[in-house]
Amino acid sequence: MDKQAIITALKKHKNQPYLDYRLKRNTESFTDLLFNMLFDVRTPIDSNLDILAAKFDELVDLACWETKRPCKKLWEEYVSDLPTVLEKLNLDAQAILNCDPASLSIEEVYMAYPGFYAIAIYRLAHELYQKGFPLVPRLMTEYAHRQTGVDINPGAQIGDSFFIDHATGVVIGETAVIEDNVKIYQGVTLGALYVAKSLQKQKRHPTIESNVTIYANATILGGETVIGENTVIGGNAWVTDSVPANSTVFHTPEIRIKTETNV
Repeated sequence: MDKQAIITALKKHKNQPYLDYRLKRNTESFTDLLFNMLFDVRTPIDSNLDILAAKFDELVDLACWETKRPCKKLWEEYVSDLPTVLEKLNLDAQAILNCDPASLSIEEVYMAYPGFYAIAIYRLAHELYQKGFPLVPRLMTEYAHRQTGVDINPGAQIGDSFFIDHATGVVIGETAVIEDNVKIYQGVTLGALYVAKSLQKQKRHPTIESNVTIYANATILGGETVIGENTVIGGNAWVTDSVPANSTVFHTPEIRIKTETNV
């Protein structure tokens, strides 16, 4: 096959008219600046709000494909929500400092904890998700996912003072609901019991009520599954049914001692 034939064949199958990867790169740049503006003392708020507004306009041009939805009006609404988002994130950081005996200072939490970074980008993306801005919130949380190993869908609903310890491998699905003062560890999955496109508009992921602790590698599945308040889910537990408040759920491993007769 000659060069022109290859070009013709590639063009034939390159059929996504809106797939412009500048959207991905620009979203990452927007996310970095937004995060730094909220937390970095050397990134001033006043001048950078104007820069962020311009970057947001670029995202609108690349991502707002439905002309009947006035995406350009979203910036004013979004930026007015940022003080509330920052207030929530400060509560998250304080929860980490209060709960983790290894944390040395609040500054360490903001700069060195991947769980905090993942929560921060989730909260910033969630506000855009709520307003119906297409694709960009998902690109924001996927950017955090690549950096931290934490995959939080921007559609999840998460309350105050949320703590993810160690972070890596955590998955929180789109319709999950997490109430206040919840603490989860690495490898936890809040997922769907079944995967089918027909379930797109249904609640597929669990509800975690307030003051619940979920230890490493526990898996909780199903839209009707509710973990009652003040419950502890032990490591490696597999949960597909609701759990009453004030419960303890644990996985009991089978232990076999190696002897000369069973080697």
